[in-house]
Amino acid sequence: MLAIIAPGQGSQSPGMLSSWITDPALGQLLKQWSTDIDLDLVRLGTTAAAEEIKDTANAQPLIVATSLLADHALGLKSYAVVSGHSVGELTAAALCGAITDTDALQLVRARGIEMAKAAAVSPTGMSAVLGGQRSEVLAVIQALDLVAANENGGGQIVAAGDLTSLAALAANPPAGARVRALAIAGAFHTSYMSSAVAPLADLAASIDLSRPWLPFISNKDGAALSDAGDILARIVNQIANPVRWDLCMDTLKTMGVTGVIELAPAGTLVGLLKRAVPEIESFALKSAADIDAAREFAGRHA
Repeated sequence: MLAIIAPGQGSQSPGMLSSWITDPALGQLLKQWSTDIDLDLVRLGTTAAAEEIKDTANAQPLIVATSLLADHALGLKSYAVVSGHSVGELTAAALCGAITDTDALQLVRARGIEMAKAAAVSPTGMSAVLGGQRSEVLAVIQALDLVAANENGGGQIVAAGDLTSLAALAANPPAGARVRALAIAGAFHTSYMSSAVAPLADLAASIDLSRPWLPFISNKDGAALSDAGDILARIVNQIANPVRWDLCMDTLKTMGVTGVIELAPAGTLVGLLKRAVPEIESFALKSAADIDAAREFAGRHA
């Protein structure tokens, strides 16, 4: 049983679209998407520097576009379930048919802009806490008035909040843990993002939804959803609420998934899967050079 998953912010890197758009059809599709959302995805994904694509307003649409292009290149319809981490949920919503690719990109364009606005209000950020006991890590995060914004499983919890508090966390990490600052300019999935919810909800309300053709596993609680309205409402509200990727991985396991392909820009989620549910085989689709191997992998799990 095969699942397709889509990564979230922080997975971007300079030039990550270069291999995909050597295919003329994919290059033309990316140009069309750039026009649709008034953002030069071609330049951002090929020649833009790391600092420019770190900007939330650029990073989020770039990541979703990369994942969608990778899915088009892969050309599979044999998978059984989809999920995405944070902004990757918009990719997953398009993959399951709840919304179109263009809808996903228009939503993520607005999401990135609104979250960047919210992040600019106060100096905040996110740091990964790697290792340690979950209960102790959560207690330290709470004591510093931070939020466990992502519980990612595999011994990783992401703390979010004020930069001063994050510095204190790094200086005195929980027992058995280390802290790594993330390349994310804001305290995502916390109340700091509350102002971004209403504008995105208004845009979401204008979108024509379709019945999903396969289940969508939600970041809120790991539930497998089949209603497009519920999927989109949860994606909007998740902006200001924690991501429980650990529960999403639990659901993949209980559903009987045997293989997972992480779409480009891949790597982070596969790493979490290998630590948390090593019995599920995984494949990181990083570039167009991986397509044949990814299809072979899919054939063994379809």
